[in-house]
Amino acid sequence: MKPARIHITGASGAGSTTLGHALADRLDFPVHDGDDYYWLPTSPPYREPRPAEVRARLLAEMVGDRADWIFIGSLMGWGDRFIPLLDLVVFLYARADCRTTRLRERESRHFGADAVSPGGWRHEETEQFLEWSTHYDDSTRDGRNLENQRAWLAALPCAVLELESTQPRANLVQAIVEKLEAMQESLADWPVS
Repeated sequence: MKPARIHITGASGAGSTTLGHALADRLDFPVHDGDDYYWLPTSPPYREPRPAEVRARLLAEMVGDRADWIFIGSLMGWGDRFIPLLDLVVFLYARADCRTTRLRERESRHFGADAVSPGGWRHEETEQFLEWSTHYDDSTRDGRNLENQRAWLAALPCAVLELESTQPRANLVQAIVEKLEAMQESLADWPVS
């Protein structure tokens, strides 16, 4: 398979991180997690975003001239300079109830069950984050939501593959690999790098 630059995105809890790592393992591509670029390292984490120009510079330093990488998360609003580099964007979708369950489990694994339970030091922040995430579909929250993300996807100059993220991970990886293979067979769909 030819090298490719792939962006996997979706709502919080849609599974882009898990899928990105599984795809990176399958293709042997480096993977970059958007949270590592978006957030400054704080304790506790996820409190202070980096300035957009710093995020873009850090990512540019990491991907350099490589023709094979996977970026998981969101480039919307800060990563426009990377759009012309993309070969494929994978948009993962999952219903809000599924995402909320996944996010609650992730928060518990990351911070500890006691921390996110009532009375825990992370409980209030977790509940606020989960509440915020439920408004992705109805587009009533600030920032990335389904409406503006679909508009962003529609304007992309590269191929876009939408997948229902509740499918088994192996099926999702295979669907992406098949899309890349089909793009490579059709010179019209494969950008000249």
